[in-house]
This record gives sequence, C-alpha cells and structure tokens, in this order.
Amino acid sequence: QLQASGGGWVQAGDSLGLSCAASGRTYSNNAVGWFRQAPGKEREFVAVIGWRGFSIYYADFGEGRFTISRDNAKNEVYLQMNSLKPEDTAVYYCAVARKSYGSRLAEDYAYWGQGTLVTVSS
Repeated sequence: QLQASGGGWVQAGDSLGLSCAASGRTYSNNAVGWFRQAPGKEREFVAVIGWRGFSIYYADFGEGRFTISRDNAKNEVYLQMNSLKPEDTAVYYCAVARKSYGSRLAEDYAYWGQGTLVTVSS
C-alpha cells in the first residue's frame, strides 16, 4: 500500500516536500515515480527514480525545480518541489513501477497510492 503526503496550499515561489510511504511490502527493488493530475487535465509524469537511487528522470517542467529521492531503509520516496508555480496545482500521486528502472509511462506502474493535493496560488 502506498500513501502520498505533504501536499498543501502554498504561494507561488514557495517550496513543498512530498513523501510516499509504502507499507505491507518493500519496493526497494522497484523504480518509483510521481505523477500529477490537474483539474480537467490528464494525468502526467513528474519524476521517477530507479531502485538504487539512480536513473532519475524529470518532466521538462520539473527540471531544475523538483528533486526526487528515496530511502530504501524507510521504504519511502520523496519529491522536493521548489519555486512552485500556479500551474503546478494538481493532485500528486506516487506509483511503483513494474521494473527496477524508471519509466515515464503510467502503464509501466503497477501500484498507485492515493494522491495528495498541492495548491499553488499566484
């Protein structure tokens, strides 16, 4: 089971850190990704990290602003978001990939957590 947390309401330019905690089983051998879905829009890829903490990829909008990391000992993955913009407003989901390396495609992810809402005001 996955649980994303850390969302909230912030102002443009602020930072926010999201966490994804896994329970019931370990996902240390799987890549873990973050996706988001804004109101009225389709879900989109945000970032992914490979099982050893390498193979990190970001969506273009996240490059230079977002940082994904993981702590396999804690079975947690994090997404640090800086310089937030109103267009970053969305529900953010974490998901466990079927394989150890990352993918930008939602269909490559087997387990999804409940999302956490991030609202960025201008």
